[in-house]
Amino acid sequence: MTVLGGCGAWPAAGQACSGYLVEQDGFRLLVDPGYATLPRLLALVGAEQVDAVFVSHRHPDHCADLSPLLRARALADEPPAPLPVYSLAGAVDAVLALDPPRMGADACKLRPVSPGSTTEIGPFQVHARLLPHYVPNLGVRISAGGATLAYTGDAAPHPDAVALADNAALLLAEATHPVRLPEAAIGNLSTAREAGGQATAAGAGRLILTHLWPGTDPATARDAARDTYSGPVDVADGSTTIDL
Repeated sequence: MTVLGGCGAWPAAGQACSGYLVEQDGFRLLVDPGYATLPRLLALVGAEQVDAVFVSHRHPDHCADLSPLLRARALADEPPAPLPVYSLAGAVDAVLALDPPRMGADACKLRPVSPGSTTEIGPFQVHARLLPHYVPNLGVRISAGGATLAYTGDAAPHPDAVALADNAALLLAEATHPVRLPEAAIGNLSTAREAGGQATAAGAGRLILTHLWPGTDPATARDAARDTYSGPVDVADGSTTIDL
């Protein structure tokens, strides 16, 4: 897994929002193409080399760069086949509406994902569950080659997040604030300390904190997670690649 970005809400200078490239056996699954992730993706692979996209929810810091990705494919000299895009029904409609169909809806093939389902995406088994957020949000358990990655999307702490991360090699967890959430975010987002607690409850082998509010000190977030989790802790910063 390669982190393309890990900012919450908007990309800080020189950074990007949520975006993760997951690869197995030559298959490339792009998870959450948020703001400013496409330039980082294109530094690694061509737009035509992305095999599928998974979107956790409809907030633009998780899906906005699907638009330029589809443009790059549709306007190529030899456009590739439509890109499979897996998400909750309607989650990417607003993004696709930004462009004419040939650069949006016609350039992808929508694959609706139902909560509780397990979907085969290339070599990956992807199990999805609804986790609490301001809008419907899918957390996922992605498994292949004997390894498992769990990703919360954006979500408040929940037993289903722990279930998704059960004995996972890596938990990629939203941690917008280190220790304390604003009143309006309670029940919709998590802190780094809460993410650590969920990683401990799940027995996850490693924790990566993501979706930090721009300006948050990464060291403060790591320390907060270490209060509740004794395993390795990192912060998603757009320069991390992990071989699971």
